[in-house]
Amino acid sequence: MADQAMLKFVSRAQSYPAKREPELRAEDFREIAERYASPTAKDQAGRCSQCGVPYCSVHCPLHNHIPDWLRLTAEGRLQEAYQLSNSTSTMPEICGRICPQDRLCEGNCVIEFSGHGAVTIGSVEKFITDTAWENGWVEPVAVGPARGQSVGIVGAGPAGLAAAEWLRNLGYDVHVYDRYDRAGGLLTYGIPGFKLEKPVVMRRVERLKEGGIVFHEGFEVGRDAKLDELRQKHDAILIATGVYKPRAIKAPGVGSGGVVDALDYLTASNKVGFGDSVPAYDDGSLNAAGKHVVVVGGGDTAMDCVRTAIRQGAKSVKCLYRRDRANMPGSQREVANAEEEGVEFVWLSAPAAFDERDGQVVQVRATGMRLGAPDASGRRAPEADPGNEFVLKADLVVKALGFDAEDLPTLFDAPELGVTRWGTVRVDGKSMMTSLDGVFAAGDIVRGASLVVWAIRDGRDVTERMHGYLKAKAKAERQAA
Repeated sequence: MADQAMLKFVSRAQSYPAKREPELRAEDFREIAERYASPTAKDQAGRCSQCGVPYCSVHCPLHNHIPDWLRLTAEGRLQEAYQLSNSTSTMPEICGRICPQDRLCEGNCVIEFSGHGAVTIGSVEKFITDTAWENGWVEPVAVGPARGQSVGIVGAGPAGLAAAEWLRNLGYDVHVYDRYDRAGGLLTYGIPGFKLEKPVVMRRVERLKEGGIVFHEGFEVGRDAKLDELRQKHDAILIATGVYKPRAIKAPGVGSGGVVDALDYLTASNKVGFGDSVPAYDDGSLNAAGKHVVVVGGGDTAMDCVRTAIRQGAKSVKCLYRRDRANMPGSQREVANAEEEGVEFVWLSAPAAFDERDGQVVQVRATGMRLGAPDASGRRAPEADPGNEFVLKADLVVKALGFDAEDLPTLFDAPELGVTRWGTVRVDGKSMMTSLDGVFAAGDIVRGASLVVWAIRDGRDVTERMHGYLKAKAKAERQAA
């Protein structure tokens, strides 16, 4: 009976794919864990309790059919498992690699609550789709009957790529405009290879190109065309730029040489991984080799930076974070990986000044912090702990405090584009349309810096809204004719 494959969580222990030894994985930018062997993946999928209320699916932004494709995997029906997984997500193998499952699906697994350890959902999801690619089960983009309407998408990150595929499924001509020389956004240039190897992203992009989606890479809206020009060219526009403006640190010496932004640092490293020439990496400006590195921040971007510095051959790597471990926003799994690789975390600390010599940073003066009363978010607010100051040697300081929205009305030469007080694009909650007719927005540029899986969800939602708008527009044009 098929049910005999399931409900094994009592007799079968939780097991993630084995990680390579820290000393070995710190020498390259390959992903740190190998993929399951097929029998192991089936065994782990078989631990699912098939509970009546699947909290894993409820807490997944995409509401993936997780128990169903776990059952199919446990039964050895991997092609069907892939098809079901792919039905709700345009890039399941990417989400399987980089989603914080410990905070989403796995963190809400019923058997986790029972003390038996969550089903390893992310690793199984990665296994299913990687197997599909290897076996030729990943089909070309399904292109719907041509509608004679075109959509312009600004931004080739996860929200833009997801919307591009779903709009192409509906038969629209789709053009994607992106400032970088490769599509993928932060998937390509922000996330290091040890979390997401770049061929995994590039094969997705190539599939979209083969499906007739036109990519205009190295294209900057405002420089190469105003937003209004794109509006005249297309029947609808989607703004999916993400948020790229680094949050600033207010401290003396922050402008010294060697104090750099996280995205500049990560982009340089990823470009080198592609084989590109990067002068700022070659001259040491964005290269941690042989340096004492201090990263400021406690999110996933900070984790990416400290682990990149280890792989570049830094003498030492320290991470300053103003709260304690329990209150950090980054994944606890990433913290554990970083510690295994030799990163030192300096909890409850913040930079007070960056001291320089001959224009180059040489040390960070830091102050200890303590957690005070809860702030508006409910988290205990950090405050300075008087008398607890210390100094850290630093040749390279990476600022990784997160990202805010760029000034798009100015960049796009579109002053009438409405934004919030945080600079994110303002949209109607129901239609997802901006203050400009036919211009929609989705992803981080609307919600602020968030997760890739939420960007994909927004791409799916905005596709539905744009489809409704475009059908109504076509009908009105037919009636007017």
